[in-house]
Amino acid sequence: MFCCCIFLAVSLLHSLCHFHVSGYDRSCTEYPVFTPSALIVKYGDPANVTCVVCQKDCRGDVFGLEKAVGEVTENGTTMFWTVDRLTEWGIFVMCYYNNDAGDQCTSTLDLTLYQPPESVSISFVNHTGMMFEEQQYTLQCSVQNVAPVQNLTVTFYRGNTALGHLQSNSEEKKPVNETFTLNTNSSREDDGAQYWCEAKLELGPAGPQRPPVVTSEKLPAIVHYGPELIGPPNPDVITVTEGDTLHLNCSFVGNPSPSYTWTVPVNSSLSDNGGILTIKSIGFEHEGQYICTVSNTVGTVTKEFNIDVQASPLIWIIAGVSAAVLFVIILCVLCCRFYKQNRKGSYNLKDVLRFPKHTALPLQNCENV
Repeated sequence: MFCCCIFLAVSLLHSLCHFHVSGYDRSCTEYPVFTPSALIVKYGDPANVTCVVCQKDCRGDVFGLEKAVGEVTENGTTMFWTVDRLTEWGIFVMCYYNNDAGDQCTSTLDLTLYQPPESVSISFVNHTGMMFEEQQYTLQCSVQNVAPVQNLTVTFYRGNTALGHLQSNSEEKKPVNETFTLNTNSSREDDGAQYWCEAKLELGPAGPQRPPVVTSEKLPAIVHYGPELIGPPNPDVITVTEGDTLHLNCSFVGNPSPSYTWTVPVNSSLSDNGGILTIKSIGFEHEGQYICTVSNTVGTVTKEFNIDVQASPLIWIIAGVSAAVLFVIILCVLCCRFYKQNRKGSYNLKDVLRFPKHTALPLQNCENV
């Protein structure tokens, strides 16, 4: 019997509340006014509101303020409601009066009791450890003990970049635990980034000037990806001069860090430092194709270098100088020989024995001789 009475009382109260909230009698020329018109209270905080029942249509003696908790004081047709610590969820505060026509004119206080999230955490759904690029993963943000959840906005972040904003479809007024999920595609740029989420209670202009915000811890992302070349690709053929130093750059990035293997055309002592191969004094025997193999746990790639060695210009300079010196020597020899020949010709016997033309000697002179 007692249970039936309670059930009837609750049903009657629910019907009355529904009538107060949604029903307005046409005979009411005015309605009670709350100040402030909307009250937003944090769970456990004090609250108070004033209700002016009516201004001119209060000729009856039936008016008042209905409440589930707190105290009410009256000053004429002005009602004061106060509560030291508001901890009841789903309560209502209603101010009313009866007009001359016998109709009840009511207003219900727009009251919101809220509780900031107790904690916020982030994780991956069904995944732990390393990630791989170009794969889809699901982020999960768990919010504990928050109310009202319909006023909650959860934002997922990667670093300082917002990935998405989510809200709940629940209309529950009491504190609840809510989980939000967001799909994200990983890339190598995400390696080392930090994922986190933020839960914010957006309570409108009547709420706190700084909406309650709780953030999760940072979740680091470790993204594995295959080797990727650093810098531009090489030309088809690399031409170098004999005797020069050659550096072949085969630098790649990857996660985990890649390893390097060189295949060279000659069996000579070459200096390699991972992705850089050095030939200090290159010769014609070093011509050919060099293959750099780069690999990690994700993949393997190769890079080819085709080397063409040209003769040093110094050889041609030496050869030219040598030819010029040889030419000068030959020219000097020829000149000396020509000079000697011309010098011998000046003492030719024919020229020495040649007499000048003059008259014959008289015979008498010959006899005297």
